[in-house]
Amino acid sequence: MRAQKVALVVGGAIGAVVAILAMLAFILGEAGPIGLAIGLFAAVLPAPLYLALGLRIDRYEPEPVGMLLGAFVWGATGAVVIALVLNTAAGLIVGSSYGEQAGELFAGNVSAPIVEETAKALALLAIYRWRRNELNGVLDGLVYAAMVGLGFATVENILYYARSAVDGSVVVVFVLRGILSPYAHPVFTAMTGIGIALAVRARRPAVRVLAVMGGLLGAIALHSLWNTSTGLLGGLGFLLAYALVFVPLFVAILVTVGYARRRELLTVARELRHEVETGLLPPEELAALSSPVVRRHALRRAKKVGAKRLRRRFQVAATELAFLREQAHAGRYFGDASPADQDALYQHELKRLQEELAARAARAAPVGYPARRR
Repeated sequence: MRAQKVALVVGGAIGAVVAILAMLAFILGEAGPIGLAIGLFAAVLPAPLYLALGLRIDRYEPEPVGMLLGAFVWGATGAVVIALVLNTAAGLIVGSSYGEQAGELFAGNVSAPIVEETAKALALLAIYRWRRNELNGVLDGLVYAAMVGLGFATVENILYYARSAVDGSVVVVFVLRGILSPYAHPVFTAMTGIGIALAVRARRPAVRVLAVMGGLLGAIALHSLWNTSTGLLGGLGFLLAYALVFVPLFVAILVTVGYARRRELLTVARELRHEVETGLLPPEELAALSSPVVRRHALRRAKKVGAKRLRRRFQVAATELAFLREQAHAGRYFGDASPADQDALYQHELKRLQEELAARAARAAPVGYPARRR
């Protein structure tokens, strides 16, 4: 099994490298070396900032780095290649029958939303199929969708910026894509992420199918509205769609994030009461884990004694234990090990981390004074 996983990772990495080299070669042919260089600079430079903001969505229980990277890479390689091939083919087929302009309109407003959102959704469906335990709620669906969307947008931006560098409109395109709408693709794909997260929590198979299909159709509809407003309706149409649909939608997603974070902390407070009863967690520690403000204060105090990383690991382990309990109680646990074994491992980890934090605090206490009780 381990050999198969290694082979799958290596094969995926090789495929990703081949795909990105093919995309860069395509852009080089479209815009030349100077256009490619400008496109790479303008698209890649702000990408770490966009990624950092996207990852803050789920800071209480961060997702595995490998899975986040895999989602981003799929968006930047597999989804882009699928979209490029199928959209180009669709445009050529329609154009051969109804004219070049009709082919371009079909590719941009009909084919692109369907093909691109379906291609991006494949990564989310793979997580749903094989790593469902990582999807603890809407936040997880949103963060994986954001990573796929950002990966796709980064490579797509390279192409757009490179082409615009040739005709001298790169500044305008950068303002539209890099400043006004850097999260357009993540917002589209967020609908699919929400649908898949709801499917994980649904008990009936029909509801799961409806949730996934509803999310995907929502993503396609938003993408189609965006492309239509920019391509067919002109500047005024784009501004109206941007102000009346996409800005409120982005605000609604932020509100959903805030609500989902609150729900996560309520889950921690509910599911870890047992640890207070058994003495593994002091009551004040559970109260701290259940409050965003006290969590931040605890991290600041830990930073002063050089234990910020330990404190963060403790907070994450406690949150993961709470989600494990919730999954087990709801009958949604699909891991290889039994939930009881996983539960015991988390309890052992919490005890070990608390001991390390206490020892670090004791070493940092002034000589002649007892260590402050946490």
